[in-house]
Amino acid sequence: MRFVFLGDILGRSGRDAIIQNLPAWRKELRLDLVVVNGENASHGYGLSPSIAEDLFKAGVDVITLGNHAWDRRDLIGYIDANPRIVRPINFPAGTPGQGSHLITLPDGRKALVINVMGRLFMDALDDPFRVVNELLSRHRLGVSVHAVIIDIHAEATSEKMAFGHVMDGRASLVIGTHTHVPTADHRILRNGTAYQTDAGMCGDYDSVIGMGKDASVSRFVRKMPGERPQPAEGEATVCGLMVETEDATGLARRIAPIRMGGLLASNWPDF
Repeated sequence: MRFVFLGDILGRSGRDAIIQNLPAWRKELRLDLVVVNGENASHGYGLSPSIAEDLFKAGVDVITLGNHAWDRRDLIGYIDANPRIVRPINFPAGTPGQGSHLITLPDGRKALVINVMGRLFMDALDDPFRVVNELLSRHRLGVSVHAVIIDIHAEATSEKMAFGHVMDGRASLVIGTHTHVPTADHRILRNGTAYQTDAGMCGDYDSVIGMGKDASVSRFVRKMPGERPQPAEGEATVCGLMVETEDATGLARRIAPIRMGGLLASNWPDF
């Protein structure tokens, strides 16, 4: 299986870059599946139903979320009817939506996409290790599913790394989101799971993690509340990771980072 995970979409520049390019990229890279994190896609705060539909039309298969999942109230009623939008699985019981989605590809292969939030420097949620372990006891990689993709939306690199090692051999990919800066540690772990501490964002890097510089800097310098930062609107860099797995095991065979457009050094998969 060949799939791509793209990091946090930040505002219009990130959305436009994906919507304009993804149809061609799917063909060029011969992708079976595309997963994106969309929790900042609507003006930097949350995901609107209309933007979700635009991303699906462009070729996105599953959208994951995070701590900004409910910034758009109109998503609350929409998410239950749209299982391809996945919120963190360790939200409290009764929260709208689902924390995972089992998608069946046109050729019959199945992929499980999981979204989970870390707890270090984040909201107090259920134990991410326990809830994902419980889910994977019912969906075994290489047995009942052909791929398992886990988006761990977390602040601390240590928590993401620990999570990757715990899931090594039971997931095709564990990839971090939330901090909006692509890390250089993409690799295949000892037991065959592809891993990257943070995918980075799809947004304008002439910014402060995707937000306009002036308002963001002012909050640090003056230590006073001010205007709500708005997304930077320059050319986006699309950041993520491409993975190719072995069908027999679901484990990673080849991986390559994606960085296209904008300010960051470009990298494009060559397999």
